[in-house]
Amino acid sequence: MSQTITVKVKLLPTKEQIRLLQQSSHEYIRVVNKLVAEMVEEKKRLKKTTKDVSANLPSAVKNQAIKDAISVFSTKVKKSKYAIIPTLKKPICVWNNQNYSFDFTHISIPFMVEGKSNRLKIRALFMDKDNRNVDLLKHKLGTLRVTKSSGKWVAQIAVTMPTIEKTGMRILGVDLGLKVPAVAITDDDQARFFGNGRESKYKKRKFRSIRKKLGKLKKVNAIRNLDDKEQRWMKDKDHKVSREIINFAVENRISVIRLEQLTNIRQTTRTSRKNEKNLHTWSFYRLAQFIEYKANMIGIKVEYVNPANTSQTCPECSKKNKVQDRRYKCPCGFKKHRDIVGAMNIRYATVIGGNSQSA
Repeated sequence: MSQTITVKVKLLPTKEQIRLLQQSSHEYIRVVNKLVAEMVEEKKRLKKTTKDVSANLPSAVKNQAIKDAISVFSTKVKKSKYAIIPTLKKPICVWNNQNYSFDFTHISIPFMVEGKSNRLKIRALFMDKDNRNVDLLKHKLGTLRVTKSSGKWVAQIAVTMPTIEKTGMRILGVDLGLKVPAVAITDDDQARFFGNGRESKYKKRKFRSIRKKLGKLKKVNAIRNLDDKEQRWMKDKDHKVSREIINFAVENRISVIRLEQLTNIRQTTRTSRKNEKNLHTWSFYRLAQFIEYKANMIGIKVEYVNPANTSQTCPECSKKNKVQDRRYKCPCGFKKHRDIVGAMNIRYATVIGGNSQSA
């Protein structure tokens, strides 16, 4: 078994390298869009080589652009029976794994300089807080994609790594929510709460308030930068919560983590009117993805279960009860925090085949 993840590395290009990156990325999407348009017109996949493509790009990059154009045509255009004809807009350039190299201080990439392909070393920040990037990049490398995000150049390296499935059936049920980002419970009833819902809601209210003020002043760029800042903050929180959940799973020798299937979670999640705005900007799917790929990296299997009535069913007598506050009470005498009840029921709910859907 294996899984492919993306390692992001911040680039620190010189002014001349920025010019080349801009030129290459705009040229790349121009070529992809042109090739897709030609295939749409012919209504078939075209057999083209780098000699057939006129572009100020190295041959290897042209070849990758041809592959990407064929992929776009096959997976989006042809599959939709020509109902969807996408046009790439965000500048991006892609190199295959045979046409770039790195030494953990620089990434070496070929560019067209004065009509000739020339390799240039771009300074890169590989190191992160726990050297995770360095460890991941020791595995099998795939394509390198370079794009501009929030005004900064970023390299995205595809990494394929083997996963070893753990034996045994120790199960961890995880319930995702707003007031408590995540609650987990083992099959021997060891429970833990993860994240700070109050802090997250406070931050989101603060971002929303600033955004409203900027909107009145019609500062579009400032709003866009603020949105990026909020997303980075939320993504960082999701990374930390998912890491804590995986550490808890390791401590308890867990072999299977169970999560709710995320289809329609915004329609089914328990919430009040005051939490509605937070609910529709909360990325439950991203947190679930982080949990899944981190679990797979160490051999823990992730399964998705039917979420029906997980918050209402009593784990002791299976009677359904409506929850009025944070405490769950059943006539049979069972009492627990309602999020723990959700995690307890998720732990043994019916497993759904296939992948979860985005929330």
